[in-house]
Amino acid sequence: MALFRRVVADPQCPRAAKWLLVAAIAYALNPIDIIPDFLPVIGHLDDVVVLPLLVWLALKLVPANLVAEHREQLTH
Repeated sequence: MALFRRVVADPQCPRAAKWLLVAAIAYALNPIDIIPDFLPVIGHLDDVVVLPLLVWLALKLVPANLVAEHREQLTH
């Protein structure tokens, strides 16, 4: 979690990645879902698909060298 916070706070992090992560957090905290949670199995399926997809897309937009730089700073 600390790695993601450091990467997002970095000015070199693309704005689109920041917005996708904000969207993921907002979707997780929002009580209104695409498919209501009271429906068995299907209700939680949208959370299982949408949240990881938003995070994955955001991480694909962040340059690998930026993540590596912050990861190295955390380990030292």
